[in-house]
Amino acid sequence: MAGDTQAADAANAQVDIIGHILDSPHIELPFVDFHHLLAGKVSLPSLELFGIDLSITRHVVIMWVASILLIVLMLRAFRKPRTVPSGLANFFEAIVVFLRDEVVLPIMGEDGKKYLPFLLTLFFFILFCNLLGLVPYSAAATGNISVTAGLALCSFLVMLGAGIANNGLFGYCKSLIPSGVPPVLLIILIPVELIGLLVKPFALCVRLFANMTGGHVAILVFLGLISILQSLGIGLLAGKALEGVARQPEAVGDIRTNMILTAALVEGVALIGEVFCLLIVLTK
Repeated sequence: MAGDTQAADAANAQVDIIGHILDSPHIELPFVDFHHLLAGKVSLPSLELFGIDLSITRHVVIMWVASILLIVLMLRAFRKPRTVPSGLANFFEAIVVFLRDEVVLPIMGEDGKKYLPFLLTLFFFILFCNLLGLVPYSAAATGNISVTAGLALCSFLVMLGAGIANNGLFGYCKSLIPSGVPPVLLIILIPVELIGLLVKPFALCVRLFANMTGGHVAILVFLGLISILQSLGIGLLAGKALEGVARQPEAVGDIRTNMILTAALVEGVALIGEVFCLLIVLTK
């Protein structure tokens, strides 16, 4: 019976981990359901248009929250233009100036200034979505491949439109093929260049998705190990203490005092780990 109970608990923990990472048609809020100790699930409205499922999901809500927070903070920071910014405006301006002078201009040159609003919007939106993933009862919207694919598609269209606007359609297509290449090699180079054009945004899409998903899985796994291995340290400590008493019976007082202090420290760390487990893993 004990083995069956442990197996069932392990299966439930696995479901909780997967459910925390994946998107779902509900959000979790604390103390909205008396049947749940830490959180209750609030269902979100479903919507279908012309046979296409446009239901509101948890990640959609997180993106809305990130967008609202971004707009509110930006309006509050820059509602009164000042020569010398302070507070929140100083914080955002430092980030903007760094991205402009150290990232955009060295790579894109002076032409990059006109694309700076798009790049900054993309940066702050991803940043806010990532930070919201650290908030209890929230989720990381950038851990959804559909979200990162949408951002990659926007970047691809901007990149394609900028190339055509600067060089024209024919000039842009011509720039994709290296000059001086024998005509025979064009059969190979043209497909390779077209594939490379699509692979760049796709690679960034998968990279962001994998980083956020892998990070959350690693955190949840380590928090789960706290529950599984919480008694291992106490067992080793007691064994070493008994071994020390057997070797030096006259030092039993010092050994017992040190063992109790160490056990209290280990139990305190384990208790903190249990609290985080309850907040993050067992909210399902």
